[in-house]
Amino acid sequence: MTPDDKELAARLTALTRDLILIPTTDSHPAERERCFEFIQNHLEGLDEVRIDYHESNSYRSLVAGAKTSDPPEILLCGHIDVIEHPDPDCYHSVIRDGRIYGPGAGDMKGADAVMLDLFRTLHARHPGISLGLALTSDEEIGGTDGVRFLIEEAGLRAGIVIVPDGGSLNEVTIEEKGVLHLRVRREGHSAHGARPWLGTNALEHLLGRIEALRAYFARNWPIDRSADHGHWYPTCSLNIVETPNESANRIPSEASATLDIRFPPPHTAGAMLDNIAGILGPDCYLEPLMTAEPCHLDPDSLFCEITESVTGNPVKLIRAAGASDSRFFRKADIPVNLSRPLVGNLHGEDEWIDIDSMVTYYRICQRYIEQKLDVIE
Repeated sequence: MTPDDKELAARLTALTRDLILIPTTDSHPAERERCFEFIQNHLEGLDEVRIDYHESNSYRSLVAGAKTSDPPEILLCGHIDVIEHPDPDCYHSVIRDGRIYGPGAGDMKGADAVMLDLFRTLHARHPGISLGLALTSDEEIGGTDGVRFLIEEAGLRAGIVIVPDGGSLNEVTIEEKGVLHLRVRREGHSAHGARPWLGTNALEHLLGRIEALRAYFARNWPIDRSADHGHWYPTCSLNIVETPNESANRIPSEASATLDIRFPPPHTAGAMLDNIAGILGPDCYLEPLMTAEPCHLDPDSLFCEITESVTGNPVKLIRAAGASDSRFFRKADIPVNLSRPLVGNLHGEDEWIDIDSMVTYYRICQRYIEQKLDVIE
């Protein structure tokens, strides 16, 4: 590693660890505000840069760029929010074996640090460069009041977007599955647990219909699931089951479940919802919590070429089971480069990001931006 890269690694490490210390979870809006203040302090002092805030349903977004009304040719986009952990004191980091460990390190405080330093460095070096930055605070709960709001209501546009929230260092995502988050509710009739024949157990009936739904999705699974099929088929995960019951001897009169359903093209959200409603039957009430269509990201071939050149390894174009804010940009016909540094244990307390790969990813993005915008010195 060159002296410049060592200095860069130190900057990115310090910035990432500072960001991890701020628990920007959905239940702590004041901490999300504090994080935006921290970020603004980091960006201030750039004469040709304008910083704007947008808000939707109490979720703020920061948009920065050159002082011009023109959309940026390249936009860096990420989110500051992280998921909730039961231990409120876990939001700190440690460095071990060349990695930063801590909640949100890989998703995506480390990538935020890369974008912040890159944005500041390039605007200081090339005042007025057509490079934007957007940071939102609701991606982990769907992005409705973040990127969707910026695109559909605030009018945010760009020539192409870099979203370091998927793929890997040498893996560029070209397709993402669609998503349905559903709450399913079934009503019954309460009775004493010793006399089940007098009641209608809403929980048992609901679980029976969900089992039928799981059997339907299992038909899409390959016979040999140990082989690498890329999991490019619809899946259904039962993640929450609830009743209002507080007594062990009472049959529940109501039960609900939350499902996470993912699906590739040619499936659509509407068709999937119709199929699911038919399988669950008329006695189950469906409430869509979040929907997203499958999308093709259309990454720039130049980004792939530079990634291969910087890393010395071939680029693999992949399809992702997960979803990101990229789908909102694609709905507006804006192409997306989706890759990131090496990360692991995402959404765990021991989530990590590899420091050397942060430097490498920084250099990939730097070379791509400077070459794409023709500002190479």
